[in-house]
Amino acid sequence: MTTTILHYFAFLLLFVFQITPCHSFGNFKIPKMPWGNTGDSAPGSSSTSTTLQPGDTVAVVGASGNVGKLVALRLSDSYKVNGIVRDTSSVSDFFEGRNIDLFTVDLLDDMKAGESSQALQSALENANAIVICTGTTAFPTKAWSRTGETGIAGDVISALVEKQFNVKDAISSLDEQGLNTPNNVDAKANEFIIEQWQSVSKVPKKRAIMLSSIGVQRRDSMPFPILNACGVLDAKATGEAAIEKSAKDSGFSYTIVRPGQLFGGPYDNNYYLGTLFQLDKDADTQDVQVGRGDELLGDTLRSTLAEVTAQICEKDCARDIDFAVVNVKGSSPTLEDIETRLKSL
Repeated sequence: MTTTILHYFAFLLLFVFQITPCHSFGNFKIPKMPWGNTGDSAPGSSSTSTTLQPGDTVAVVGASGNVGKLVALRLSDSYKVNGIVRDTSSVSDFFEGRNIDLFTVDLLDDMKAGESSQALQSALENANAIVICTGTTAFPTKAWSRTGETGIAGDVISALVEKQFNVKDAISSLDEQGLNTPNNVDAKANEFIIEQWQSVSKVPKKRAIMLSSIGVQRRDSMPFPILNACGVLDAKATGEAAIEKSAKDSGFSYTIVRPGQLFGGPYDNNYYLGTLFQLDKDADTQDVQVGRGDELLGDTLRSTLAEVTAQICEKDCARDIDFAVVNVKGSSPTLEDIETRLKSL
């Protein structure tokens, strides 16, 4: 009973906070990654049939998001990138001059149709790897709307009233309406994208990476029940399980990366707490800590997450595991430091 009440009040308080109109904070300039990059394979590493090679194609799902655009940008140092986005105009300038092709896809529309659109098929059929950067807010915001730009206060209130203020049932009602809820985006869409990659692929499938969240395996331990009040961690757990199962059934490698609360630019999508206030880590909190499973606590710079994702691919490490990554006190590690820590997992 106490947990139910806690979830209910957390839902209402954060809902009221999140629907407050937010404003643009100006243009974000592409950051210079602090670690540098050679794009070479790890010295002495053994190549396998699932090892990505320079020039292979990587599909980045959600390449227009705050994290996805940095991941796509960084991966384009070594690979051809197929960026799957809802609106190409929002990122075409950001990617100018890079080896990145953009494909306009609405995954929820494709899910409703029960098959890949031509754009999604084109993005996936020659992809040797897939990196899933999609996600939605833990609590109702404009990000839950079908356009990502429309307020949903009326939908949420109507669902709560209709379901007699049962939060779980109200969220299920929003799921059924086809909104960008955690269940639709972090669970069903992830299951769908992996199924479609399997179905349309015409090249060897080597690797799948999902950017998830800390707390997925600690949903019953504080403070994660609050974060999971609308089911975002449950949904991510479902998405993780789908990717792991598909990888084991089909023989490609998988990695689940769990960052903490995301910080740092770009600040284009102002629906997230760390983005809304343009929060960043200070100069003394740039070091990177990684740990297997889901045991770390802390926050993660988006640029750190992009670099770690690229290192996983380029150095062929962190195969078939899940791990957490956060920034901690200390200066930025070198490329070699990142590689060593990832290989120690």
